[in-house]
Amino acid sequence: MVKITLNGEQISLDADPQMPLLYAIRDIAQLTGTKFGCGMGLCGACTVHLDGQAIRSCVTPLSAAADKKITTIEGLGNTAGDKGVHPVQEAWIDHKVPQCGYCQSGQMMSAAALLATNSSPSDDEIEAAMQGNICRCGTYPRIRSAIKQAAGKAEEA
Repeated sequence: MVKITLNGEQISLDADPQMPLLYAIRDIAQLTGTKFGCGMGLCGACTVHLDGQAIRSCVTPLSAAADKKITTIEGLGNTAGDKGVHPVQEAWIDHKVPQCGYCQSGQMMSAAALLATNSSPSDDEIEAAMQGNICRCGTYPRIRSAIKQAAGKAEEA
């Protein structure tokens, strides 16, 4: 049994400690918002927060999350207080960021981690932080605009 705190709830997972965290989240905990993309930690679709840091869950063993806090896209709104919607999620809606939507949970998790450490990122800082998140639909300008809105910097889409 591996004990973790998943979106604020302490749980024990009966799984191989070497199982990728992604599969523990999706298959055992049944939270399917975190996506499988490349399986090599390169595309960002599987991004979650491990003790507040954005990580690629497809290449992170469950054992690395033992006794730690994991936040998935389903729990991101819980970090926003009573409102229940994280500023990044609100901005994504306002800027109509998703097209196919597949990469968006990972994109939002990376953006939220960036804003947790840098409340007013420049375009270069946004690009650097989001570089490992691939969007096949090419919504990068809207992603940047949404991040700026979530940071409190108004920008027209």
